[in-house]
Amino acid sequence: MRHRRCRMTNLFHPKTRLVTRHFALVWALTFVTFFAAFQLFPTVPLRLRELGASLAESGRFMSLFTAGSAIGALFTGPLGDRVGHRRLVVSCAMLYAVFLGAYAVMPSRWGFYLLAFPHGIVWSGLLTATMASLSHVLPKDRHADGLSLYGLASPGGVIVGPLLGMWIFQHWGFAPIGWYLALLFLLLGALGTTLPADHAHGRAEGFKWPDVVVLGPCLVLFCTALGYGAIGSYTAQEGLALGMKLPSAFLSFMAVGMVLMRLAMLRRGFGKRPIRKLPGMLLGAFAGLALLAFLPGGMPRHIAAALLYGAGYSMLHTLLNAKLLESVDPQRRGSAFGALLFAFDAGIGLGSFSLGWVIGHHSYRLGWAVGALAMLAALPMALKLSRD
Repeated sequence: MRHRRCRMTNLFHPKTRLVTRHFALVWALTFVTFFAAFQLFPTVPLRLRELGASLAESGRFMSLFTAGSAIGALFTGPLGDRVGHRRLVVSCAMLYAVFLGAYAVMPSRWGFYLLAFPHGIVWSGLLTATMASLSHVLPKDRHADGLSLYGLASPGGVIVGPLLGMWIFQHWGFAPIGWYLALLFLLLGALGTTLPADHAHGRAEGFKWPDVVVLGPCLVLFCTALGYGAIGSYTAQEGLALGMKLPSAFLSFMAVGMVLMRLAMLRRGFGKRPIRKLPGMLLGAFAGLALLAFLPGGMPRHIAAALLYGAGYSMLHTLLNAKLLESVDPQRRGSAFGALLFAFDAGIGLGSFSLGWVIGHHSYRLGWAVGALAMLAALPMALKLSRD
C-alpha cells in the first residue's frame, strides 16, 4: 500500500515535471472543449426534432459532423505539423465559435445539416492540434501516466456538459446554448494564444496512408466508435421517452466511470507495457453496452451500464495514444493522431447513421445490442496489440 501511495505522489513530485503550467493549460483547453461539445451533441438532435426531423433523422447531424471530422483529421493533422499546433488551436477555436453562433439563429434543420460537415473539419483541427500540443509538454518516460491524468479533462467536461445543456434546453430552448457556447469558444481561442510556442517541421507532406503501426489502433477505435456514435445522439432521447428524471444520465455517469477508472489507474500504475491492459478495457466497455441493451428498467439501467462502459472506454484512448507516442516519429505525430481521429469519427458517423436507423425502425435496445457486437470485432486486434 505504501508503495502505491508513493507512486501516486510521484505524479505531482517536482522532479517529474508532469504537472507543469503548460500541462495544466492543455488540460484546461481540453476540459472546456468537451464541456461545450457535450452540451451540443445531445441537444442538437432535440432541436432537429422541434424543426420536424424524425427520430431516425435526428442522428444525421452527428453523422455529417463526424464525417467532416474524420476526413478533415487526415489533413488537419499534417497541417498542424506544418503551421504549428498553437496556431491551429487558436484559429479552429475561433471558427468553432462562428458555427455555434450560426446554430443559435438557424430556422431550418437543413441549415444544421449543411454546416455540420465543415464544422466537423474545424473540430478535427482543434482536437488533433491540442493532442499534438500535449506531446510537447509530457516527459518521455511518463507518457502513460501523463495521458491518464490528462484524460480526466474530457470526462470532467462530459459529466457537467450534458446536465447543463439539457437543463438550459428544457427551460429556455436551444438558442441560449449556441450563444453562450460561442462566447466560450472565443475564450478558448484566447487561452490558446498562451500555449508554448511549437516549431513546425517544414513543408507538409500532404495526404499519406497511415503507417502500419497506426492501423491496429485505428481499427480498435473504429469498432468502438460504432456504438459510441449512437450513444451521443440517442441515450438522452431514450431517457426522455422513458420519462427519466435525468434524461442525460448515461452521458454523465459514463464520464463518472471514466474518471473513477483513470483515478484507479493513476494510483495503481500502468507497468512497463500499458498496452497489455487493452483487451480487458475493451471487454469492460462491451459489457457496459450489453447491459444497456439487455438489463430491464430505465434510469438504474442507464447508470449501471454507463459506469461500466465509461470505465473501459476511457482507457482505450489512453492506452492507444500512449502506444502512438512511443512508436511514431515526433515529426509525424500530428498526422498519426489525425489518422486515429479519422478512424474514431468515421466510426461515430457510421454508427450514428446505421444504429440510428435500427433504433428508429426497431428499438433502442436492438441498437445498443448491435453496437456491443461491433466492439467484439476489435478484440482480436486488441489482443495482437497487447502482445506486440
